[in-house]
Amino acid sequence: MRTAQLERKTKETEIALSLNIDGAGKAEIDSGVGFFDHMLELFAVHAGMDLSVSCKGDTQVDFHHSVEDIGIVLGEAFRSALGDRKGIARFADRLIPMDECAAQVAIDLGGRAYLSVDGDLSGSAGAFDLELIEEFFRAFCYHAGANVYIRLLRGGNKHHEAEAVFKAFAKCMQDGVKIVSDRIPSSKGVIV
Repeated sequence: MRTAQLERKTKETEIALSLNIDGAGKAEIDSGVGFFDHMLELFAVHAGMDLSVSCKGDTQVDFHHSVEDIGIVLGEAFRSALGDRKGIARFADRLIPMDECAAQVAIDLGGRAYLSVDGDLSGSAGAFDLELIEEFFRAFCYHAGANVYIRLLRGGNKHHEAEAVFKAFAKCMQDGVKIVSDRIPSSKGVIV
């Protein structure tokens, strides 16, 4: 089973997270940030992975620490659950529409961290600052060992923009972690 259970406690957040890559899309999310809960639920459902997240954070300051730290822990959970990454497809890309919006995401789960965001993920969806989406993905990338390229092809309703991004990311992760062979997907013979 490709699973991980992690906890992280700082002065700003206390997080417990469990991940089952080969799950059924079940989500139990309580990040303390309603809109972000919705995005993480979308991720779990569309990736077909079981995800449980509990976060007690300093949301009286703002949502930044909770969102970023969940990205850190989710990245670490993927790094742990994937192990040596033997057999995974590694690469994936998806273009997902959400009503008037569309987002394209491409990933490489090859062990190196990089994030590129092309498009204006600013403004807010309710009380949620959409700039935090980039903070979440940056933290995820550097702790999962993943290259993630996000491109907002067409904007519109801010809620829809965020949904398109998270759904495209979910489908990429679902495709990228699929077992497609019995070898390490690297010409080096190892994923660093």
